[in-house]
Parts: sequence; structure tokens; C-alpha cells
Amino acid sequence: MVSSPRPPASPPARPAPGRCPAPRVLAASPSTRATHSCCFTNPDSRIPAPPICETSTMTIVLIAFALYLLAAGLLTRAVLRDGNQSPARWLLPALAAVALHAGYHVLVAFRTAGGPDMHFFAALSLTGLGMAGLTAVFGGRGRMAAVGVVVFPLAAILLACYHGYGHEPSADLGWRLELHAWMALLAYATLGIAALLAIMLWLQERALRRRDFHTWLRALPPLTELETLLFRTITVGFILLTLTLLTGLLFVQDFLAQRLLHKTVLSILSWIVFGALLIGRWRNGWRGTKAVHWTLTAMALLVLSFFGSKFVIELVLGPRGG
Repeated sequence: MVSSPRPPASPPARPAPGRCPAPRVLAASPSTRATHSCCFTNPDSRIPAPPICETSTMTIVLIAFALYLLAAGLLTRAVLRDGNQSPARWLLPALAAVALHAGYHVLVAFRTAGGPDMHFFAALSLTGLGMAGLTAVFGGRGRMAAVGVVVFPLAAILLACYHGYGHEPSADLGWRLELHAWMALLAYATLGIAALLAIMLWLQERALRRRDFHTWLRALPPLTELETLLFRTITVGFILLTLTLLTGLLFVQDFLAQRLLHKTVLSILSWIVFGALLIGRWRNGWRGTKAVHWTLTAMALLVLSFFGSKFVIELVLGPRGG
């Protein structure tokens, strides 16, 4: 018996211009089924999240990226020209970029299921946002603005990386764990600024020893003032890091099950180094190169504790790493 020929399969319908195609559901068990679209991934196929089209989000990212670079360019021009860091020109685009950067994260949090995105690239972007915000707010009042030459382009790159990688909504953490997470990100941003100030201090001391009086030196505070600013920033970051560790010990459970032991150990080591540096400054007057080395060592431990562990668990090991 000869079977009748099958009718030719109709080609898939193309989406209308300017609109995202309808979400497609991957065949899987109900517990692991995921709904995908061209814009975002929703882990719950039963309640598809309204897609965020790339046009709107890309526009926000591009404008923020351009404003960050504009602020950095205006600041660099002012520094190289005469050492003047008057915030009249660079502060407005910097604040606008910070506002758009923050608005992008708020938009993602509202449009995706679950809690705020705290994955690797999201945490990097939020830390860059915090550093840019601190630079814009406090740099507009004094000579700390020179760090914006590095911070603003860095924040732009981290935002672009986050948008390019995609968004992964986290589970609802509850207010206690969210408080711990936001406290940690603020501590990382503050201590990141301290690390940049330490590098600036090292460059300034090196230039003065070699008698290389470059134009950019005029953009920096005097050596003693820069040291004072460095230790004030470290003190604030140390307090925030202390609160982060305390809230983590109080609110986080099952450290071993969540693979948080190594992260906690490295964070405590960083806290000890920062604390020893502050004690050494108070009792023995530590300054200069010694302060720079201790600051960068503590910051390296802190970066390894959070971003290093998240990189390995989320990007190297993948879902099997937790």
C-alpha cells in the first residue's frame, strides 16, 4: 500500500518589524521548562514575563555609555589642560549616566520574575554603578574627581557587558538577604574607590621621587591630603564590610551547602588586612608605599572572595556549581 504524500510544511511565520517574536517553550519537564524570547529568559513558563524589547534597553545602555565617556572625556580634558576639575562641565553628564545606569537595573528588576539580578555580570555592573555614583557625588565637591577618569569608562564597560550577557532573575531573597547583598555591593564600591586612590597615591609618590612633574599631578590633592582621603575612604568601606559580614553571619544559612565557605574565609581575611592597616595607621603612622601595598592586598582578597567565587561557580562550573 502506498501512503499518500505529506503536505509540504509551511515556513515559520516571521515576526512583525519592530516587535519581538512570540516566546517559544522548550520541551522539558514541568519543573525545568523555560520560556525564551529574543529579549529575556523567564524561568517560569506558566507565567510568561512581558518581554523587554532590545530597542528600549539598548537605547538606555547606549545613552548611558555615551554619557559616561563624555564625562570622562571632559574630566580628562580639564585635568590635562590646567589641572582644573570644576564640575560644571563633567558633572551633569556623569549624573545623567548614573541615573540611566540605575534606571536600567530598576527596569530589569521590574520586568523579570523573581528578585533583583545578583549574578556575576549584574554584580559587576552594580559595583561600577556604585563607584560612579560615589565619584559623581563626592568628586564634585573636591579633588577626588580625578578617579572619574578611570571609574566612568569602567562603569560604562561593565554596564555594556551586563546587557550583552543577558539577565538572569534571582529567586526572591527576602529583605534580610537583600540587605546583606546591597550592603556588600556598597562596601565593594567604596573599597574599590579606595584601591584607585591607593594607586593614585603610589603614582604621585613615584613621580615626586623621580621629579617628573606632569600636568596630571596638579589634578591630585597634596600628598598628605590624598593619604587622609584614602584612609577616610578605607574607614567607611571597613565599616560597611563589617556590617556585611555581620549580616551574612546572621541571615545566611547552610554555608557549606551554598558553597560559601571559601567566600567567607577570603572576606574575613580581607577584613583582617583592612583592620590591621587602620590599626597600623593609628598606632604607627603607616603611610606611603606600605599603605598602598596593604590596601591593594586587602582589595585583591575581597575581589577573589566575591567576584572570583561567583565567576567560578556561575560561569565555569555552571548550574552544577550552584
